[in-house]
Amino acid sequence: MAEQDDHHHVENNPQFKGLKVNKGVHYAPSVNPNASNQMKQRRKPVLSLDAFVEGILAGNITVLSQAVTLVESSRSDHQVMAQQIIERCLPYSGKSIRIGITGVPGAGKSTFIEAFGMHVIKAGGRLAVLAIDPSSERTKGSILGDKTRMEQLSAQKDAYIRPSPSAGSLGGVARKTRETIILCEAAGFDTIIIETVGVGQSETAVHSMVDFFLLLMLAGAGDELQGIKRGIMEMADAITINKADGSNVDKARVAQGNYKNALHLFPATKSGWVPDVKTCSSLHHTGIDEILSMINDYMKLTKDNLYFDQNRRNQARYWMFESINEQLKTNFYQHPQIKSEIQRYEQLVLNEEKSSFVAAKDLLDKYFNR
Repeated sequence: MAEQDDHHHVENNPQFKGLKVNKGVHYAPSVNPNASNQMKQRRKPVLSLDAFVEGILAGNITVLSQAVTLVESSRSDHQVMAQQIIERCLPYSGKSIRIGITGVPGAGKSTFIEAFGMHVIKAGGRLAVLAIDPSSERTKGSILGDKTRMEQLSAQKDAYIRPSPSAGSLGGVARKTRETIILCEAAGFDTIIIETVGVGQSETAVHSMVDFFLLLMLAGAGDELQGIKRGIMEMADAITINKADGSNVDKARVAQGNYKNALHLFPATKSGWVPDVKTCSSLHHTGIDEILSMINDYMKLTKDNLYFDQNRRNQARYWMFESINEQLKTNFYQHPQIKSEIQRYEQLVLNEEKSSFVAAKDLLDKYFNR
């Protein structure tokens, strides 16, 4: 034993008088070496198609979230399963009102959605909040922060908040959002809010998948700060001046009048609806009931004049062609020959040895084996 100690600790050598170091005690490792294997065994297997559909139709939020994850996945096997789930859920969808919400930065979209959502739930509704975030393609970020900002709403059992996919093109993110709408409706959510996080083309994408498009504005900000294009105002079924509280109430009324005058200059809508301008305070929950009532009036009008169903059919057709375009684009860039040749052609264009159009035509010819 002494020899073993000497072997481990040089201090125990007789030449070091008065020193004695005992042999250390071997402790068990702090992390169980079998933990990863146990986690793998404990990990839930992927549900069957029937289990997914039954869970969604029963309103099981956990199953719904797993199905949305499959929709957002780029794995081919996940996509096959996702499309089968969507196909089975399709007959149970379409019974909600889809509301698109956009607005200038700082307009208080998250606070408004939370206030509006609480009114929907108190009225006996079930609400799903989805987001379209085209900026995530550059930043690889997500709007998960919105979920933490909607603390009161996210705690409600009749609310479901889902951030947008953390990466992807606008077309891809928008298509997945539209598919998620179908699953949420099948799960029993009767009000779907689609929020645009970015600005620009995302408004057009949202407008093509909702029944009612609401534009949130601020009072007291100049046109250069508002940054809202005429095209977005033309798409809006209503404008709401948010943060109409305290010293801002008078400014909000002035802005309301200005926007009403501006809307009269736009051509009549196909729906027969006359866009209105409302004021509200999301912080104090004032004016929210009037907005909810206005949306209900819009629903009644468009269902009575048959515009509602016609618009839904046109949107379904639009997304069929959008999906074709998106799939063709994906397949083109994933094609083995294109992947091996595209950098060479890119260099030829940069060196001005080939024009952009000839290079594109050559690559497409290779893709189609022409």
